[in-house]
Amino acid sequence: MFTIEHDFDATTITLIDEGAKHLQDDVVINAFEDCVTIEQHDPRADRVQRVTLSLSQLRDLAAALDLPEGVYRLRPGS
Repeated sequence: MFTIEHDFDATTITLIDEGAKHLQDDVVINAFEDCVTIEQHDPRADRVQRVTLSLSQLRDLAAALDLPEGVYRLRPGS
Protein backbone atom coordinates (compact mmCIF):
# COMPACT_ATOMS: atom_id res chain seq x y z
CA MET A 1 0.00 0.00 0.00
CA PHE A 2 1.16 3.56 -0.57
CA THR A 3 -0.02 7.14 -0.19
CA ILE A 4 0.70 10.23 -2.28
CA GLU A 5 0.51 13.78 -0.93
CA HIS A 6 1.20 16.98 -2.86
CA ASP A 7 2.59 19.85 -0.77
CA PHE A 8 3.78 23.32 -1.80
CA ASP A 9 7.41 22.35 -2.40
CA ALA A 10 7.35 18.55 -2.65
CA THR A 11 5.40 15.44 -3.49
CA THR A 12 5.56 12.85 -0.71
CA ILE A 13 5.04 9.14 -1.34
CA THR A 14 4.86 6.77 1.63
CA LEU A 15 5.33 3.03 1.04
CA ILE A 16 3.69 0.88 3.71
CA ASP A 17 4.88 -2.73 4.13
CA GLU A 18 1.83 -4.99 4.41
CA GLY A 19 3.60 -8.37 4.43
CA ALA A 20 2.49 -11.27 6.57
CA LYS A 21 5.42 -11.45 8.99
CA HIS A 22 8.61 -9.41 9.34
CA LEU A 23 7.34 -5.93 8.40
CA GLN A 24 9.73 -3.11 7.60
CA ASP A 25 9.12 0.46 8.72
CA ASP A 26 7.44 2.82 6.24
CA VAL A 27 9.58 4.28 3.46
CA VAL A 28 8.98 7.99 2.80
CA ILE A 29 10.02 9.46 -0.56
CA ASN A 30 10.07 13.23 -0.94
CA ALA A 31 10.35 14.56 -4.50
CA PHE A 32 11.62 18.14 -4.60
CA GLU A 33 12.45 20.36 -7.58
CA ASP A 34 16.16 19.44 -7.53
CA CYS A 35 16.45 16.13 -5.62
CA VAL A 36 14.63 13.17 -4.12
CA THR A 37 15.04 11.98 -0.54
CA ILE A 38 14.29 8.48 0.70
CA GLU A 39 13.78 8.04 4.46
CA GLN A 40 13.15 5.08 6.73
CA HIS A 41 13.22 4.74 10.50
CA ASP A 42 16.04 2.46 11.68
CA PRO A 43 14.81 0.77 14.89
CA ARG A 44 18.33 -0.44 15.78
CA ALA A 45 19.71 3.11 15.86
CA ASP A 46 16.32 4.66 16.77
CA ARG A 47 16.70 7.35 14.11
CA VAL A 48 15.62 8.11 10.58
CA GLN A 49 18.11 7.18 7.86
CA ARG A 50 18.03 9.46 4.79
CA VAL A 51 19.43 9.05 1.29
CA THR A 52 19.42 11.99 -1.14
CA LEU A 53 19.48 11.37 -4.89
CA SER A 54 20.02 13.99 -7.58
CA LEU A 55 17.54 13.93 -10.45
CA SER A 56 20.28 12.41 -12.61
CA GLN A 57 20.78 9.58 -10.11
CA LEU A 58 17.01 9.03 -9.96
CA ARG A 59 16.84 8.80 -13.76
CA ASP A 60 19.69 6.26 -13.72
CA LEU A 61 17.95 4.23 -11.00
CA ALA A 62 14.70 4.13 -12.98
CA ALA A 63 16.57 2.90 -16.07
CA ALA A 64 18.58 0.34 -14.08
CA LEU A 65 15.45 -1.40 -12.81
CA ASP A 66 14.79 -2.71 -16.34
CA LEU A 67 18.33 -3.60 -17.44
CA PRO A 68 20.48 -6.72 -17.03
CA GLU A 69 23.76 -6.80 -15.12
CA GLY A 70 26.42 -4.51 -16.59
CA VAL A 71 27.83 -0.96 -16.69
CA TYR A 72 25.78 1.73 -18.41
CA ARG A 73 25.78 5.45 -19.17
CA LEU A 74 22.57 7.09 -20.33
CA ARG A 75 22.85 9.39 -23.33
CA PRO A 76 21.51 12.95 -23.06
CA GLY A 77 17.90 13.13 -24.15
CA SER A 78 17.24 9.45 -23.41
